[in-house]
Amino acid sequence: MDKKRLLELRDIYRDGLLGDTIPFWQSRIIDDEYGGYLNYRDADGSLLSTDKAVWVLGRIVWMWSRFYNEIEKRDDWLELAKHGVDFMLKHAFDEDGRMFYLLTRDGRPIRKRRYLFTETFGVVALAEYGRATGSDEMIQRANDLYRLIIKYHTTPGLLEPKIFTETRQLKGHAMPMILLAMSQVLREASGSDPFYEQVITSSMDEVFGEFLKPEKRCLLEAVQADGSILDTPEGRTVNPGHAIETSWFLMTEARHRNDMSIVPRACEILEWSLEIGWDSQHGGILYFVDCDGKAPEPYEHELKLWWPHNEALYALLLAHHLTGDAKWSDWYERVHEWAFAHFPDKVNGEWFGYLRRDGTVSNTVKSNHWKGPFHLPRMQLYGWKILEEMIQAKG
Repeated sequence: MDKKRLLELRDIYRDGLLGDTIPFWQSRIIDDEYGGYLNYRDADGSLLSTDKAVWVLGRIVWMWSRFYNEIEKRDDWLELAKHGVDFMLKHAFDEDGRMFYLLTRDGRPIRKRRYLFTETFGVVALAEYGRATGSDEMIQRANDLYRLIIKYHTTPGLLEPKIFTETRQLKGHAMPMILLAMSQVLREASGSDPFYEQVITSSMDEVFGEFLKPEKRCLLEAVQADGSILDTPEGRTVNPGHAIETSWFLMTEARHRNDMSIVPRACEILEWSLEIGWDSQHGGILYFVDCDGKAPEPYEHELKLWWPHNEALYALLLAHHLTGDAKWSDWYERVHEWAFAHFPDKVNGEWFGYLRRDGTVSNTVKSNHWKGPFHLPRMQLYGWKILEEMIQAKG
């Protein structure tokens, strides 16, 4: 990319964040009556539900805290983060130290899940907020929750399995992926710790050694306990967006460790995921695909979701910056053209999240119990900052 294009893109990311995404949410997300956030909203911002998903709560706290840490020390952003942290600490934790998945508006528990993703977003929320406020207490809470997650993840039987493990044992790519990202956020907030490095290295080894299948040019979402392929629709499932997100977590770790040997392997994941996930008929990245080209199992497989495109855009910028290879800028322009033509809501602002295969809007929500202000603003912030690096490198 030439400098002119880098400057254009920098402005798109920066202005989209500061002039569109942040104002859309800042004006309407606070629940002044009960605390926390009211994020479940339709295209125009109208409220669709007052129930509060805790993993979205954690992501939003992280977002406001990150803006404070990385853009500007604005008191209103820090207050927005505090609003979520206070609600989280008061209502989101069960007696066993784990977190509820879904709460009523006033904080009463509705549901608790058997997986640990809610807790991982609790860690990144507390860690980033602790970094913003300089609070040792918040950092310690993040550390304690982090260690509880690792305990549950590594101790068989603590979490009731969803399947009969005597018959079949599977493990998912999502856990090493999120452990890698969570550890990076906590390390940045609290400083290096041998335990974080151990978890990060173990997660990377698991991704490269068990979920990445070079013979099939893909990264699988689930494998058998020994890392072998389960030849069923579930075992052949690829989630291109998840794999792409993992690729830039790995590239981020390469930069932190100054170990560029990680980059080509991370870029293989990126390339293979785009190859298998790109819709050659309509453009855009498919939600799920079968690694052998067979019929995918998830019924929503052909939808185009916002977040895989967010992750791809940042991953491609980072790959181009680290390698200088023109194929990444070519891929970037292809994804950028499709994503920016279809996802942004030109009437109300922000991005639609759920498109049909042909790119028409399937669901108008701007946020629900899964989609919230996270992937889009993170892409805009990280894209803006990496483009600044790329511009500086041009001289």
